[in-house]
Amino acid sequence: MNPLLDEIAGAEHQKIGGVRVDVVRTGSARVKRIIYPPGFRWSKDMKPLVKTETCLHAHVGFLAQGRIRGAYADGCAFDYTAPCVVAIEGGHDAWVEGGEAAVLVQFDAEQQTARLFGLAERHQHG
Repeated sequence: MNPLLDEIAGAEHQKIGGVRVDVVRTGSARVKRIIYPPGFRWSKDMKPLVKTETCLHAHVGFLAQGRIRGAYADGCAFDYTAPCVVAIEGGHDAWVEGGEAAVLVQFDAEQQTARLFGLAERHQHG
């Protein structure tokens, strides 16, 4: 039994591209628990569904389990291994590294996330 994977009472439950997302609204923000399965890659699993070249969303949160790696179009890369805080700007591809699901507790304000957390809307080298 892993409580990180248990259903969250009162959350909105979604599944998209093999990813499990539980969303709880709190004030003007959302808290999400996102479970990315082993083998997940945004460009393989989500790109065909959302029809953009890269993930355009900013991600801010806490990686509670697993490892996420990724890269921006300019070649800049990121690599997060739990437990750690995550801040990823829009314009990336990302994937789960290894055989364990990655569990991200994410805080967002929908389309305003990057602005509210002081991140660039799209990654800029530097």
